[in-house]
Amino acid sequence: MNMVRTLPVEKGTVACLSDKREDIEKCRFCVHSVRFVIPGREIPSPARAFCSMSRATEEVDLKMVISVVCDDIREEGFRTIMNVIS
Repeated sequence: MNMVRTLPVEKGTVACLSDKREDIEKCRFCVHSVRFVIPGREIPSPARAFCSMSRATEEVDLKMVISVVCDDIREEGFRTIMNVIS
């Protein structure tokens, strides 16, 4: 079962951990981000697209994002994709 959390965006940040907010800019580079939700659409995360077979997604206009779908159900927090690809 693929469990995810939907993190609402408030003032450009999401509640990445129950006690810590992160700027959604970081979500673009986080291994846990799955999709960015803008009104009427969901865009695959650039970090997730990089690790997938498709390796492609469109640019995410972070000003339009209303929530981020995240698979970090254990609340490990931000983990950069750069550690995975290096």
